Amino acid sequence: MKQRKIPMRTCIVSKEQLPKQELIRIVRTKENVVVDLTGKVNGHGAYIKKDNEVLDKAIKSNILGRKLEVEIPNEVYEELRDIINK
Repeated sequence: MKQRKIPMRTCIVSKEQLPKQELIRIVRTKENVVVDLTGKVNGHGAYIKKDNEVLDKAIKSNILGRKLEVEIPNEVYEELRDIINK
């Protein structure tokens, strides 16, 4: 039986290559910025590791805002924290 390939993505904060399931995708659409749990939303996306320390570093350095070239609302960071703490 053929082994399935595991999709790997890079966290924009820690620069680690991890399986897609261990990351959260944040997408800049034409209207706003959304957290994409399905991985299928159209738009410019960036991945962040499911870790509170990585999220704190992302908030402090505003790396998401720079990568997506848009201001990230606090609601998005709160939603990310809720997802990580589940």
